[in-house]
Amino acid sequence: MSTTHDRPELRRILQEMIDAGFVGVTLRVNDEQGEWTGSAGTSELGGTEPAPIDGHVRIGSNTKTFTAAAVLRLVAEGRIDLDTPVHDYLPEFGLDQRITVRMLLQHTSGIFNFTGEYYEDGTFVPGIPATQAGKDWVDNRFHTYQPEELVRLALSKPARFEPGTDWSYANTNYVLARLLIERVTGRPIAEEMQRLIIGPLGLTGTHQPTTETDLPAPHPHAYYRVEEETVDVTRLNPSWISSGGDMISTTRDLHTFITALLTGKLLPAGLLAEMCTPEAKASYGLGLFIQPAPGGGTLITHNGGAAGHAALMYSTPDGATTLTATLNYVDDATMSMAAAFQEANQRLIQAVFGTGVTSE
Repeated sequence: MSTTHDRPELRRILQEMIDAGFVGVTLRVNDEQGEWTGSAGTSELGGTEPAPIDGHVRIGSNTKTFTAAAVLRLVAEGRIDLDTPVHDYLPEFGLDQRITVRMLLQHTSGIFNFTGEYYEDGTFVPGIPATQAGKDWVDNRFHTYQPEELVRLALSKPARFEPGTDWSYANTNYVLARLLIERVTGRPIAEEMQRLIIGPLGLTGTHQPTTETDLPAPHPHAYYRVEEETVDVTRLNPSWISSGGDMISTTRDLHTFITALLTGKLLPAGLLAEMCTPEAKASYGLGLFIQPAPGGGTLITHNGGAAGHAALMYSTPDGATTLTATLNYVDDATMSMAAAFQEANQRLIQAVFGTGVTSE
């Protein structure tokens, strides 16, 4: 505990998440009451060791916010222009020349999602084999995919819409953003992420593994259920998702990152304002969702999940109140924990950002 104020309402929600089937959950809240941390459940399924408060987890699509921030740092350095066609930087893919860097970061490019596309009529068009079925994913979780391979697979499928005419979340956009970073700097994404974000902010628990299979200690374990078997998938090769979701972090580092970002420590004011300006359909800025807060006002957020690990990251626009959390659970092909995840997520948001929060 890192503040004199206990938060029993938050403790209740964490325990109810465990009762709903999560293995472990940790929470960090920073607001006018100070900093509060709590955990419930265990680090391992059937174990007794508590979920570690600053355990390392795969943060999934929270990676997109880091990647977008890195691109925007390069915009500030004059290395990238947001409204230049991506084709000008990466001509080898033959991209539609109407697709700009901004469209990648905002998911308005229309490019097919290499992890599969869900359409409004309920149909699903699969992507790479590793994401088509639970057993395929488990059996192939140590396979190395090259980012170029993921992009070419996506480009072999019809575009979802004309560039700039609609919004659709696609991991392919952020793999292209990674390749863009690597092309203009001449360095691997992990080195640039260290130079642009991790190093300047002193994030000691954050890194971009690209193909590394292990997590630093301490870490909670992640699981995946295939038929009747529950498999420990803590170790895996994250290249199947690449910069769509391969990073590792902690609740402390996610708090430090989102606070630094929103208080202008990473970007000039103009670029930060562009990052936080949402498009109309999904209220997505450049690597961030902008959504109403339950108590009025606005929340800046991106969450992520990666096969038995998940991370939450929420902040008020001024960085004064933040909620970061990590979860470990048993994932499966039907995403059976999704409803419980959404319900718990909404309760946490209400408790931290709504009206009527009390401390005892």
